[in-house]
Amino acid sequence: MGAGTKEFHKSGRAAWLRAGVLGANDGLLSVASLMIGVGAASSDRRSLLVAGFAALAAGAMSMAAGEYGSVSSQRDTELADLARERRELELTPDAELAELAAIYRGRGLSDRLAEQVASELSASNPLEHHARDELGLELGKLARPVQAGLVSAASFATGGLVPVVLALVLSGSARQPAIVVGALLGLAGLGAAGARLGGAPLVPAAVRMVLLGGAAMAVTTVVGRLVGHAVA
Repeated sequence: MGAGTKEFHKSGRAAWLRAGVLGANDGLLSVASLMIGVGAASSDRRSLLVAGFAALAAGAMSMAAGEYGSVSSQRDTELADLARERRELELTPDAELAELAAIYRGRGLSDRLAEQVASELSASNPLEHHARDELGLELGKLARPVQAGLVSAASFATGGLVPVVLALVLSGSARQPAIVVGALLGLAGLGAAGARLGGAPLVPAAVRMVLLGGAAMAVTTVVGRLVGHAVA
């Protein structure tokens, strides 16, 4: 590989892939399951649509809030670790230099070379190298809670729109089966897309999503019928 050529790895997509694919999957499966459960208890189209839109809004906001809170905690921890490392570099630079050299010795460098590498790297931006090699952090790639929350909300809403749109455009006896089929096809597509972007086999991922989604919708159907009969 030539000098200056940047190599890309699929694992670098992990953060946004997780938020996007899992958000769409949650939206599709949870909204479809809820609508199917409601439909099993009542054939009223209005109730079905109210449940669908309510689940879509509540789920998107829940995903956004949950992801924002989780990633905010991660970012707070990262910033606290960086602040501590910055203080240690100011107060005990020699000890920090020795610590960095010890890290490189642990990776197989000789004592002399480890000290030389640590010294040369620390001459430019010591915090950057301590953050990467000691803390496992990239200064330009810290957690982004707002971005994570927005991606989760948008992806959930995108997935959840599928069963809602099907309920809007279809009527009668075709509505419930169409929601089931549409949800299963969507889950298969999401499973395959996630596998494709992550470099994993497509078919096992798609089949796994279909089986899990089908089980979830079957459970909500049973619950909906039982509750519907109990409160009738």
